[in-house]
Amino acid sequence: MDYAIGIDLGGTNIKFIATDAKANVIQELCYETEDSSEGMSWAERIAETIDQIETEQRRPAHWIGVSAPGMTDREKRSIVSLPGRLNGLEYLDWTNFLGREETVPVLNDAHAALYGESWCGSASEYKNVIFITLGTGVGGAFSINGQLQSGFLGRAGHFGHTSLNPDLRLDIKNSPGSIEMMIGECTIKERTGGRFNSTKDLVNAYLTGDAGASEIWLRSVYHLACALASFINILDPEVILLGGGISKAESALMDPLKIYMDRVEWRPQGHSVPIKFATLGNRAGALGAARYAMLHSVVPDKEKILVC
Repeated sequence: MDYAIGIDLGGTNIKFIATDAKANVIQELCYETEDSSEGMSWAERIAETIDQIETEQRRPAHWIGVSAPGMTDREKRSIVSLPGRLNGLEYLDWTNFLGREETVPVLNDAHAALYGESWCGSASEYKNVIFITLGTGVGGAFSINGQLQSGFLGRAGHFGHTSLNPDLRLDIKNSPGSIEMMIGECTIKERTGGRFNSTKDLVNAYLTGDAGASEIWLRSVYHLACALASFINILDPEVILLGGGISKAESALMDPLKIYMDRVEWRPQGHSVPIKFATLGNRAGALGAARYAMLHSVVPDKEKILVC
């Protein structure tokens, strides 16, 4: 039985999943990334773990795919933009590094997560999907007619850097007053005047009825609703998926979000876009990378795309 290995490289952990073409997980491993400014121990760990999986499975993987933060090149062979993190990742050609005959495609982590959710998660019944990741930053991806969209350079889906208030300071991608600044974990101390160190603490205070926390949290959710309404007007999706650590707020996020969407969403003929939580959790990126490799890996000497 042929199988794929999906690798989700994050700043904290590296997730490995071996899966068949029907999304049956055969093996699953997770290690700390051990990112440092010197060396590439994380890359060595990936190569060693692939060898470990293939040895334990007693046969080589038919496909290998990688999910990683940053922007990929157009051929999806490497990450070309991720300053200041994961030393050595930029311009690392994964096919050459791993010494594989078949190409080893790499996807942006949010793109891979959407690919996973579309394969065997919350988006499996939809072709036009917006996926928003709410965490330290705000990221995302989208598909049109079942096709993941990368854009010209690969920037497509960076929803977090959409400007909501041009009079505020620039974010890390030079977008003033972006949605990432409005709800991302990266600005929690700034938005709360230093009162809260995490969104989890802010939400817990909101749930106890704290007036100050409620004002801050609900304003953040309102900004998210305004951003989602804009994305709907641009892309006209069937569904919006929310993932990432902040989505774990669940009803504390979804209940006020739905109220605000009632206010700001354009609903022709009474149609509203459903908003759902992603279901694959930390498996989404690795599963998406594996599935993408199944559908897009190329064996150069055969000039053939291997498709399940």
